[in-house]
Amino acid sequence: MNSPISEFLPPEYDANAPVAVLAGRGFYPKLMVDRIRKAGVPVRLISFVGETSDELIDQFDSAHHQKIKVGQVGKLLKTLQNMGCRYNVMVGQIKPSRLFGGIHPDLKAFRILQQLKVRNAETIYGAVVKEMEQIGVQTLDARAFIDDQLASPGLMTSGKWKLDDSTLEHGIRIANEIARLDIGQGIVVKNGTVLCVEEFNGTDEMLKRAANYKTSEKLFVKTVKPNQNYAIDVPVFGEKTIRSMVEGGVRHAALAVGKTIILDKKNVLELARKEKINLFGFEHKG
Repeated sequence: MNSPISEFLPPEYDANAPVAVLAGRGFYPKLMVDRIRKAGVPVRLISFVGETSDELIDQFDSAHHQKIKVGQVGKLLKTLQNMGCRYNVMVGQIKPSRLFGGIHPDLKAFRILQQLKVRNAETIYGAVVKEMEQIGVQTLDARAFIDDQLASPGLMTSGKWKLDDSTLEHGIRIANEIARLDIGQGIVVKNGTVLCVEEFNGTDEMLKRAANYKTSEKLFVKTVKPNQNYAIDVPVFGEKTIRSMVEGGVRHAALAVGKTIILDKKNVLELARKEKINLFGFEHKG
């Protein structure tokens, strides 16, 4: 049985144990900190130089916060131990380019990188998660504490879903295949034709590229991989995504139910209605 605090917490979750929020950029870390506090759970912050907002850092005293550079795995592990954390949750974006330059690997990180045959976000973060597990710190599902922020079934905005079932089914099928191949988690399609595929630069850049195709009824589909690791990678949809859709001339989006986080959901849905964008939740199978 899952914790009453959140469907996504482990069955034996201890709400008295501190949770460390490993905070990247954006609204997501702030939301997570707010929700953990509202649940009455002790929270600590580990921020990253050049990534975490000062506004969030200012919410913590020095005993409950540590700033580190991206790549300082040894310092991260020591900090978790010193703060007495049994859990951590990794939220917020770290610039993708940091994986290939601009990091400051310590000896622990260097050893991890040397052991990896494939170096991408999933393998690097996965290796760090294993290091944390070895010191008794469990990485939580990044959907924990924010259950109400997930995509829900059917049309989430006002109006009527205007795309036919065949367009939706085609978009979902192709998006799932792209995700299975670990290319990306999003695509833009139109009447059986794939216009854009998400790649290294992410969702927003893909949506902006869709502006190159001067056609209506473009559909954006956001899905997940067959064996998605929600501790290190959860699809996120937010106000920035809406604005990128507008820029790309994409007026319809289909999001995997229960698997895609709509950050600041109430305000995002209001913005979508204002911009006349339809958001639809589909049940992901597999």
